[in-house]
Amino acid sequence: MTSTPTPGPAPGPDQAVSERLLPERRQINWLRWATVTIIVVSVVLPGVSLLLRSFAFRWHYPDVVPGEWGLDAWTYTIDDTSRVFESLGNSLRIALLTTTLALLVGMPAARALGQHQFRGKRIVEWILMMPIIVPALVAAMGIHIVFIRLGLTATVLGVSLVHLIPATPYFVLVMSSVFANYSPALEETARTLGANKIRVFRYVTLPAISSGLLVACLFTFLISWSQYVTTVLIGSGILITLPMVLFPFLGQGNAAVAASITLIFVAPAVMVLILTSRSLGRGSTVMGGFGKV
Repeated sequence: MTSTPTPGPAPGPDQAVSERLLPERRQINWLRWATVTIIVVSVVLPGVSLLLRSFAFRWHYPDVVPGEWGLDAWTYTIDDTSRVFESLGNSLRIALLTTTLALLVGMPAARALGQHQFRGKRIVEWILMMPIIVPALVAAMGIHIVFIRLGLTATVLGVSLVHLIPATPYFVLVMSSVFANYSPALEETARTLGANKIRVFRYVTLPAISSGLLVACLFTFLISWSQYVTTVLIGSGILITLPMVLFPFLGQGNAAVAASITLIFVAPAVMVLILTSRSLGRGSTVMGGFGKV
């Protein structure tokens, strides 16, 4: 007698759905890895090229690597006469002060725009976005006369204040999205339990908005770090920042020195990418625009 094979159990609905979605998941993973590869290549290859160029004494086309190596570019860069480290310190002070001022100015505005509906809200949003649409140089030229009378030209405070013009909209944009997805009911609960305003902010509000606040501060820092025209105008050519040292070398043909200073200049951008990568991947509460997302 031949035995009839017993059929196996029929696949459940969950298994059938998983098998049907498997090709889509593979396609998504393939696209994800392709995107990551493109980003890594576009970031790493220019960085490697700059690193090689900074140590090159002679590098002629079509050589893949420099024909002669040297430390002349880095010797000049670290020398006091280049003013690289002086400008680096000024850029750090200005960017940190700009970030602090944006924090003080932008937090109340971001909370109001993210959590409240009021008459004229759209107008306020458009006004805040104007520095992104209109070049900051237009506003800086008008402010320059006022700053001369107030004695703020060629000062760290004056340059930081003018850097607020392009930086504040990005800070408010990010934080308003965070506050739009933040429930103030937690704060009310903490107050009913006897917590004062400081403890409520420290133990309730700050942990909830910390990732978005980090992103907003780092974006503000980076925007201030890269300002050139407004710094030249308000700094009067006396307060030297790193972009002011870098840009002349980009047009003088000294590629090795330009590469070495560029590596120092892009270091904060790399740090921003590393520090914000996890925060940007936590959801849409960080980068969602004004209002509810």
